Amino acid sequence: MSKILIAYYSRKGQNYVNGAIKNLVKGNTAVVAEIIQKFIGGELFEIDTVKDYPADYTECTQVAKVEIQQKSRPELKNYLASLDDYNKIFLGYPVWWSIPPMAVSTFLEHYDFSGKKIFPFATHEGSGLGGSINYIKKICPEAEVMDGLAIHGAEAAQGAVQVERWLKGKI
Repeated sequence: MSKILIAYYSRKGQNYVNGAIKNLVKGNTAVVAEIIQKFIGGELFEIDTVKDYPADYTECTQVAKVEIQQKSRPELKNYLASLDDYNKIFLGYPVWWSIPPMAVSTFLEHYDFSGKKIFPFATHEGSGLGGSINYIKKICPEAEVMDGLAIHGAEAAQGAVQVERWLKGKI
């Protein structure tokens, strides 16, 4: 039987929440990843960059925007040895300018996703999934990218019902 992987990138600290900058102890996407794990089990894997983004929200957005424009691939702290044992990968990220952060691109390009099912889930502050599904499909053309879940970041901690509804039939 194949295992389930829940890989995610999440930003704690200063975040934009309902029109204001707030300090989050745990990033919204991490909260949703943990909710998913409670429902379906699976292994959690945090996608984390070697170089931290600036703590200041505005500075972070400026750095992230430059990374997107330059199609940067930030170096990651850790990688899984292989994806061979996983056939279902739940991939979480915040939506930054309609796509996942570039660290997620680094993660996706590191592995062969042929024959894998990717279930994207994203947190956002108004953009929904944006263009992230098509973006993932371009990076992983041999994977089956399934319908995604978008959760408003400010509502992540209360997202269990929405997550449970989305998960039906996926495991």
